[in-house]
Amino acid sequence: MTETAPKSVPQNAPETLRTLSGGPKGQPRKTVRRRVLSTDEIVDGILAGDRTILSRAITLVESRNARHFDQAQDVLSRLMPHTGGSQRIGITGVPGVGKSTFIEAFGKNLTKTGKKVAVLAVDPTSARSGGSILGDKTRMNELSIDPNAYIRPSPSSGYLGGVNRMTRETILLCEAAGFDVVLVETVGAGQSEIMVAQMTDFFLVLMLPGAGDELQGIKKGVLEIADLIAVNKADADPAKAREAKREYSSALRILQPSSHHWRPQSIMVSALINDGLDQVWDLINQHRTIMENEGEFTAKRARQQRDWMWTMLRDRLLETFTAREDVAGRLKALEADVLAGSTNPTAAVEEMLKFITKPPSC
Repeated sequence: MTETAPKSVPQNAPETLRTLSGGPKGQPRKTVRRRVLSTDEIVDGILAGDRTILSRAITLVESRNARHFDQAQDVLSRLMPHTGGSQRIGITGVPGVGKSTFIEAFGKNLTKTGKKVAVLAVDPTSARSGGSILGDKTRMNELSIDPNAYIRPSPSSGYLGGVNRMTRETILLCEAAGFDVVLVETVGAGQSEIMVAQMTDFFLVLMLPGAGDELQGIKKGVLEIADLIAVNKADADPAKAREAKREYSSALRILQPSSHHWRPQSIMVSALINDGLDQVWDLINQHRTIMENEGEFTAKRARQQRDWMWTMLRDRLLETFTAREDVAGRLKALEADVLAGSTNPTAAVEEMLKFITKPPSC
């Protein structure tokens, strides 16, 4: 089930953010007013599994508006005791590998067994316009209307690895809303997939048949953090798929696995005909059992919490620092100097660092 439009509210109700709703062609777009939700309403709604409130809570934590930050943190703090119970699975792959087809078929398999599945599909943001396509709902037609599924497309907002800056918080909100499995799909741009691995329990890499030159071109780092490689579209050319499986298996054997108790492997699947996807789920569950029995599961999630703290600290420090009026003014001037070639980036950075020991101007 996808996000539904917010229910209508009385005209005199207080309002929060305003969104524009497109009307028939040639007619002006109209403003939709939404009532401000209290923290209690958001927390109670999420715990009750209200999809509309879940969507609004995700929008709240993704917001860069300083006015929303305190409420978002309050919501997350109160929901923390209700989080952590899902299977967090990261999925990546090069464009054209069939991620959306795989996720839809895989998700439908899980919902048929009674699992509630949330898909966090992060679309690349245009570096030029700042916009994103957000087309995953249209590519997952059947899963998007499944009552046990929830698809949340979000722009990556320029963050490397194809993950939104608040993807971790979104995972927590989905867990609090009762979802058993959270799938985090990256854009597969080949940048910093390790960020996704640092927020999920299992990292799945989808590959195309015909390893050969492709194997030479993929990053060693992706293989090092993969818990499983699935050669998709195996039905199109089984011989090439088998060869690719052998190539990836050989590559995995010469790499040091991230876990002492789990040896990553490669398998063949075809999402289009739903072949091999049950094996993927079996391996994910085997991995979870082994990690829990060996104590690695708890340790990994603890490390992820620590990494999350440092990531957020860096982001907040940069935001707070560059928001200072004296810093912002000088930073703009230094940017112009660097563009003009009158100063070099290193000198510009060193000058900006002097502001750290200088108190903000009043």
